[in-house]
Amino acid sequence: MSAKGKVLIVGSGFGGLACAIGLAGRGYQVTILERKDLVGGKLQRIVIDGYRFDCGPNTIELPFVFRNVFRSVGRRMEDYVSLIPLEPRSRNIFTDGSVVDMTGDVEAMQHQIDTYSPVDALHYPAFLQESRMMFQSINGRLMSRLPIGNREKWNVGMLREMLSVVPLFRRSLNRELRHFFTHPNSLALFGRYAPRVGSSPFLAPSLYGMMHSCEIDHGTYSVRGGTYALVEALRELAEELGVKIKTGVEARQIRVQGGRACGIETNDGYYEAPLIVINGDLLSTTQKLLSEALRPSLNDRRIASMEPSLSAFVQLAGVPSLYDRLLHHTVFFSDRYEEEFTEIFDQRKPPSKPSVYICNSSYSEKGAAPDGHSNLFIMTYAPYLSDSWDWEEQRESYAENVLSTLRDTGYRELIRTMYSVLIRLIS
Repeated sequence: MSAKGKVLIVGSGFGGLACAIGLAGRGYQVTILERKDLVGGKLQRIVIDGYRFDCGPNTIELPFVFRNVFRSVGRRMEDYVSLIPLEPRSRNIFTDGSVVDMTGDVEAMQHQIDTYSPVDALHYPAFLQESRMMFQSINGRLMSRLPIGNREKWNVGMLREMLSVVPLFRRSLNRELRHFFTHPNSLALFGRYAPRVGSSPFLAPSLYGMMHSCEIDHGTYSVRGGTYALVEALRELAEELGVKIKTGVEARQIRVQGGRACGIETNDGYYEAPLIVINGDLLSTTQKLLSEALRPSLNDRRIASMEPSLSAFVQLAGVPSLYDRLLHHTVFFSDRYEEEFTEIFDQRKPPSKPSVYICNSSYSEKGAAPDGHSNLFIMTYAPYLSDSWDWEEQRESYAENVLSTLRDTGYRELIRTMYSVLIRLIS
């Protein structure tokens, strides 16, 4: 296939790698610029004393999305990487002792919810049906399309489809959930989809209720070798297609001539290309890569008023024990769920009594930790970095606060080797 022209992609996360594969498969000469030493963006692998951790997504959902990337260039994903289906998808533990193992079995879900709220159990099938309708609507009308030009944006069919999903943006996820559930456990259980995308269930639009259908109908999967193995598979495929990957190269400014982007200034010199793709967040792109003269005044004011989404406080623990109660995904919910998000989004401080998420990937793959040991990725949600909270001073005390929360659940002998880091969960 003849080359169509040069393309520069800034960032080698899932989106950057997938975009590079798609463009290379269509004949473009693609170069990826990645400021880190390894590809993957925020998703990186850490191995310490035989314990393996993914700093980023610990599982994937909607595997067909990834399969389509391989299929688009005539490859099979299974020839590059293996997925491990998780069942149950996750374990959810509440302060009243209730446990809900997320599963695709509707009756099993109702039975578990019934232990603390017969009324909520009765309404669960209706919520699942609503979630499926949301997913089908969004996936068919918006997620699978990229309306870039005016012809795509403003045709009658697209306008009609966009108007049909407007109601999903008008009320919050929490308000949507209250149409079906009344018990705090249920509201927390299904409200957890909002923080997974960096928001609060009290602020995020109701359309995120569709994520329950994603989890239940399409499954949750671990990647053999850790989620970073999927990054390695995409990198291998990209390189097979001729994509050049430059690591340790940090983009500093997009150069523009005649109103069109023409290249990127980096710490490694100037890279020229008529097509540029930025696999990064809007705030960083506009504030760091565009000069003030290039920012449209209206959009600049709107962007300047935006705030980063929530972050995460993570502790990586290698533990010389096995825990039958800790599945690949386990969430210990706080009994102050609403206050959690008030502290994060309004007070800009980490929750005083947080919910705690633990990924125990050694549960589903023995090679993730030494025999008889567990690798625990312990995470709580936190505000984005700001002057409201000093992590350098408070990190150790907050780490102890998180661990004391876990000790209250009966996990007293958790830690042998601990490493505390603050990472961004969502840009």
